[in-house]
Amino acid sequence: MTRILTVDDSPSVRMMVEFTLKSQGIEAIGAGNGLEALERLEEEKFDAIILDINMPEMNGLEFLEKIQEFPEYSSIPIIMLTTEGQEADKNKSLSLGASAYIVKPFQPTGLLNKINEVLG
Repeated sequence: MTRILTVDDSPSVRMMVEFTLKSQGIEAIGAGNGLEALERLEEEKFDAIILDINMPEMNGLEFLEKIQEFPEYSSIPIIMLTTEGQEADKNKSLSLGASAYIVKPFQPTGLLNKINEVLG
């Protein structure tokens, strides 16, 4: 079974993403910020990560920078799912290793298509 870590400080966004994933038989595990996400990665294996930018404690861009210190996580595709629609945020995310960038609000089919794309 495919396992995806959804990282967003909004419980309602996490619920929507997790509902979308579960409807396709994908296991979804949530984290409220980048620090929680790092803790989850230490404990469990994931096939992909869906990551917001604006979060307390450790935001998505800080998470992308931090995860580069761990070669064992470098192969995990990361899909940014954020309200930040500026080209600078998109370019920064992709330059830090994100595989894809989706601006909220999102279409469930668009998210699922992007997941299929990054997972090959």
